Amino acid sequence: MTRQPDDASDLPQPDGHGRLRDVVYGAIDGSVTTFAIVAGVAGAELSPYIILALGFANVLADGFSMAAGNYSGTKAELDDLRRLQQLERRRIASEPETARRDLRRQLARQGLSGEVLEAAAAQIASDPAHWSRQLLAGDHGLSEIDPQPMRAALATFAAFLAAGLVPMLPFVLALENALATATGLTMASFFAIGAYKSRWSLTPWWRSGLETMAIGGVAAGLAFAVGRLFAL
Repeated sequence: MTRQPDDASDLPQPDGHGRLRDVVYGAIDGSVTTFAIVAGVAGAELSPYIILALGFANVLADGFSMAAGNYSGTKAELDDLRRLQQLERRRIASEPETARRDLRRQLARQGLSGEVLEAAAAQIASDPAHWSRQLLAGDHGLSEIDPQPMRAALATFAAFLAAGLVPMLPFVLALENALATATGLTMASFFAIGAYKSRWSLTPWWRSGLETMAIGGVAAGLAFAVGRLFAL
């Protein structure tokens, strides 16, 4: 017979925010920026070696920059969450009745009343850590799940690296019509990213794929047009 958890501490805890935003953000930016460089340099009719040098430099440097930025931003969210947690815990310790009234008010907004409300408030208030998180969620709209800066950064960098290398493959393999092949692969990559993203939305997969492909196509077209100006 399956053992029931004795209290909330026995329940499995979430391991952090989902990585969907980090992966999609990194993948789209990796595809757009790398292919923009490839298209721009190819439009200027420069050597394939220059395309490779600038492309790999972008994949590594810009990918690291995005990961570092995502780490810093997520770390700031975590620091702010912990600061507010400390403030709520101090308020619980110094003004327990006020904090308890706030807790009841939040539970009442969620539809609880009477004995059920009082029992729920008593249960939550028995654990100061859970109590403070409930107050944060109700008063500040903050999630009970702590952000994880390193995981966010690694997800962004990995997605940027994987998607950013796609436009480089035809030039690495020295294929004929490398730019045309890179264009086709990159558009397919854009479409795949959009279609994948649609799993977490109400948008049909084909529409999400086309929207993402259009965004990348516009960016690449602008870069190629600028590159052509330098080839004239």
